[in-house]
Amino acid sequence: MAEAHQAVAFQFTVTPEGLDFHLSREAVRQLYLAVVHSWKKRLVRAKNSFLTGVYPASPSSWMVVVLATAGSCYCQVDPSLGLIARIQHCLPRSEALTPQARTVVSTVLFSTGTWLAAVLLFRRVLRLLLSYHGWMFEPHGHMSRSTRLWVALMKIMSIRKPLLYSFQSSLPKLPVPPVKATIARYLESVRPLLDDAKYAEMAALAKEFQEKTAPRLQRYLRLKSWWTTNYVSWGQWGPPAACGGWDGDLGIGDQGFGVSWMSRMEHPVQAARAANVVHSILLYRRRLDRGEIPPMMALGVVPMCSYQSERMFNTTRIPGKETDTLLHLADSKHLAVYHKGRYYKVWLYYGGQLLAPADLEMQFQRILDDPSPPQPGEERLAALTAGDRVPWAEARARFFSRGPNKVSLDAIERAAFFLALDEDEHGHDPARPGCLDAYAKSLLHGRCYDRWAPQNTPGPLNLPPAPFMLATDKFKLGYTEGGHCKGDPNQQLGPPQRLQWDIPPEGVAAIEASLRVAQALAKDVDFCCFPFTTFGKGLIKRCRTSPDAFIQIALQLAHFRDKGSFCLTYEASMTRLFREGRTETVRSCTAEATAFVRSMAEPRHGRSERQRLFRTAAEKHQQLYRLAMTGAGIDRHLFCLYLMSRYLGTQSPFLARV
Repeated sequence: MAEAHQAVAFQFTVTPEGLDFHLSREAVRQLYLAVVHSWKKRLVRAKNSFLTGVYPASPSSWMVVVLATAGSCYCQVDPSLGLIARIQHCLPRSEALTPQARTVVSTVLFSTGTWLAAVLLFRRVLRLLLSYHGWMFEPHGHMSRSTRLWVALMKIMSIRKPLLYSFQSSLPKLPVPPVKATIARYLESVRPLLDDAKYAEMAALAKEFQEKTAPRLQRYLRLKSWWTTNYVSWGQWGPPAACGGWDGDLGIGDQGFGVSWMSRMEHPVQAARAANVVHSILLYRRRLDRGEIPPMMALGVVPMCSYQSERMFNTTRIPGKETDTLLHLADSKHLAVYHKGRYYKVWLYYGGQLLAPADLEMQFQRILDDPSPPQPGEERLAALTAGDRVPWAEARARFFSRGPNKVSLDAIERAAFFLALDEDEHGHDPARPGCLDAYAKSLLHGRCYDRWAPQNTPGPLNLPPAPFMLATDKFKLGYTEGGHCKGDPNQQLGPPQRLQWDIPPEGVAAIEASLRVAQALAKDVDFCCFPFTTFGKGLIKRCRTSPDAFIQIALQLAHFRDKGSFCLTYEASMTRLFREGRTETVRSCTAEATAFVRSMAEPRHGRSERQRLFRTAAEKHQQLYRLAMTGAGIDRHLFCLYLMSRYLGTQSPFLARV
């Protein structure tokens, strides 16, 4: 509301005496600063885009090539083998271009062409280097000569500090696995879960699919992989596989969370803590928008795809009856805040600059001190996003497509991100057993109506900002002795804008129905969280075992001891070694893992035998994980074959069973 008032540079009214014109100098000043800030942002983006486009070269290398070529010509040595003379001959005749100027222009043009050719060559070499994945399959602690040479070349090619998207266009495409290999690994994954009769039936269906239906589907899939960046990319598949193909709830299964430092550091002032955290996140977002953050690197030399990074902010999922759609904005200048059943819109900029932590603290404190009650249906509105997607899509079209409801909903969905100022205090207190359980469930789903579920990002993308935010909050921003943000707030800032709603009784009923669904799902989740200090990943690694494999096998053992059976288990891997790669499934319930688990239940197996079975299971799990990371996974390939069969109208009993 205040920002809207500040944005009005002038106003006029028609009176009987004439035209009454009022000019706000402060508004004009704010408008000028906002324009200057916008152009600075565009220039920084353009500069970084250019640096990304010529990586691993640099503008200084262009200058070196120009000077070297000019020096050679001055010494009467023609490095162009006559091309400079030909370029000079093709230049237009003009009195402004003297013979010396024509020589300089032709030399610069030849040098630029040579430099661009070198850039393309280096990027091609970089793509070939990034296509090598042999390092993943080598024994732990051992490195072959070819891998050592590859590491040395990668370090040479990336000697210049990369930006976020420096490697993006050099990443290889995700390969389409052979159908025969995919089916073989699928049958291997379900063998521990099926009896002999059911396995024989599934094997027969798989054989029929491989011989009759799969070749045609695979041809179309390979064709798709040639003209798309990634054959699994959701957006390229259209509605059936778009990011919102899932029509169930998002409140539990699609949510992730992270916990701040589990330390004794206390923050007595909630508004101050929220202000420092929000300001730190916005500083990270600014670096992300400019592409100034280095890409995630495996082993310090292997870059990962950064395509999804831009969707970390200013992004939400819009529900649909058939499929969700992804709404991503280039920028967002406000924040959506929830407190005690009320929604607010908080502007993040003033005069083209980010609000300081003290300013944000003042705004958040105004929200905390607001005594106004929630409007009808407002308190539990977010339950619509936590329930099933189809009822939310229908309610959105019916109750939130016009009037104040649409304006307020747009303010939430177009926000940089969503902030919930909770009423309950959570944390780790050894004197309170189960406090971490409540903390985890609060972060996971809250009260089922105080978290805006669609405004989330994939788990791995939430990890990079966390260290930056914590370090900035602790070491750069800090707090006063009283626990407030440092600095003095700008008293000219207007209060946060309270969002207005006009929800009819039918809309309130839809909200309550979604809330019941979300609460039932939340009650079905048991979460036991506790600090474990007996040992960590260091001890596991010293035993020459992957910590990931150790945990996955331990999960199989725990589930078998609890249920007396095995079940299909999903572990998320990633394919971000490839361009626009996302995730892949690792089916961790393997025959080797089940053999080890059964040996733990049978006294006839000795310790050495169990250790042997455990190492075999761990090696098998690591093999599957590496295959998934290098594009040879099972589930994404089968999923794409299934979608292709739907597009082509092909029926497959095997794909229907998968």
